[in-house]
Amino acid sequence: MKKIALLLIAIAGFAVMANAQVTGHATVTGTIVTPIAIVNAGDMNFGNVAVSATGGTVVLAPASSRTKTGGVTLPANPGTVTAAHFNITGAANYTYAITIPAISTTVTSGGNNMTVDTFTSVPALTGLLDGSGKQTVDVGATWNIGANQPAGTYVSGTPFDITVNYN
Repeated sequence: MKKIALLLIAIAGFAVMANAQVTGHATVTGTIVTPIAIVNAGDMNFGNVAVSATGGTVVLAPASSRTKTGGVTLPANPGTVTAAHFNITGAANYTYAITIPAISTTVTSGGNNMTVDTFTSVPALTGLLDGSGKQTVDVGATWNIGANQPAGTYVSGTPFDITVNYN
């Protein structure tokens, strides 16, 4: 009886040892999403502005409306007034970060310069691509106009940049 008990203990011990090592399995999966892209869909234009002996600003909202401060006048004939527009495309329903200029951009007419700064966008810091992977970002800014600024069409020598990245 003792021999049978010892034999059973020995068999049980081998059975435990035989199952002491097991192997698990896993598959590897990765998904490449549609790259995010940005395309200029329209440049920024502050429209027609009149100046006086006092400088001021024109604030162009992302919705393409504008307001003024100081000695600036917005004539009845506004000319073309539009915020910049960018079409964003990528993976449907993904969020992304938006980076707009934090520094000023110089606009020039002949040898005369002014600055455009305080860029704003809608959406502001984060966008959400719709179910078809699209969204528009509208960008406005503030045009700083000097006193007695000479007449002319002021244009930036280099375009301003807006950057988008998936979150």
